[in-house]
Amino acid sequence: MFRLKRKFVINRLDSGGLITNYYCTSKCKHCLYACSPAWDRQYIDAETTEENILKIKSLGCRSIHIGGGEPFLNLDGLTTVVETVCALGVHIEYVETNSSWYKDKDSACEVLSSLKESGLSTLLVSISPFHNEHIPFYKVKGVMEACRTVDMNIFPWIMDFYADIDAFDDKDKHPMEEYTNRYGPKYLRRALKTFSTVLEMTPYQEILSSNQGGCVELRNVSHFHFDLFGNYIPGLCSGLSIHRDDLGHEVSPEKYPLLHTLFYGGITGLFDLVSDKHGFKSSERYLSKCHLCLDLRRHLVLDRGLEYSELQPLAFYENA
Repeated sequence: MFRLKRKFVINRLDSGGLITNYYCTSKCKHCLYACSPAWDRQYIDAETTEENILKIKSLGCRSIHIGGGEPFLNLDGLTTVVETVCALGVHIEYVETNSSWYKDKDSACEVLSSLKESGLSTLLVSISPFHNEHIPFYKVKGVMEACRTVDMNIFPWIMDFYADIDAFDDKDKHPMEEYTNRYGPKYLRRALKTFSTVLEMTPYQEILSSNQGGCVELRNVSHFHFDLFGNYIPGLCSGLSIHRDDLGHEVSPEKYPLLHTLFYGGITGLFDLVSDKHGFKSSERYLSKCHLCLDLRRHLVLDRGLEYSELQPLAFYENA
């Protein structure tokens, strides 16, 4: 039995975003939310946007960002989201894009001008070798040039990679092997610090023994997300969720037993639960407790076919 020294409740929010869709043109190796073309082409509607934003406001947050998936895959939907958020008095810090939608400068300027009229002031343009495996760099450059033309602010993420990517032919896509061939075998470590094929793995017993406390980061509200299904995703814990309507109240152990176990018993508590009750057999090594946690949750969803309120959306596990 866990000693309940602290309450598990989300009663305020600091900084976060809105996930408009999980469908994406790309399946990037580093994607936290396992977005890809395999997802259904569902997009957040006006009602869910409003309900999410009103909950965010009620818990003290007054500005958000908007991301996906790729938000620009439904321009009418994105326009509705921008207008709805602005009408509710919440500031949009930026909308994220991978630039896959770019066709030519004139049409891009038309799209961005329309969004600017709706209330958008800043576009986060993704600059990453992982995106370049799926998207030619000329599209990224074209979107940035269109932003300059219509006087929309650009948030380049991450500009440090610009010169590396621009050294290749910008009309083509370039797999990561081309980067490691050009820049050396350690380039992938630089490009993605949490990639299991290049970082040292730790025996699972060591991870368990060194993480005896509860996962208090589940209460971290400095980088939250709400998605198109009304799920609140705590911090960087993709695949874990609390329904929007359950925020502001203590998290129910009956409705969210796995979250309750993680918060009070940590990864050791979840490991014991899933191993004892559901026959989980661990791999020998993992990157971290979060890597092990994902494997435990995958076992429940994919191997055992179990449904839990907190393991949403289910398609995350199918695509991760």
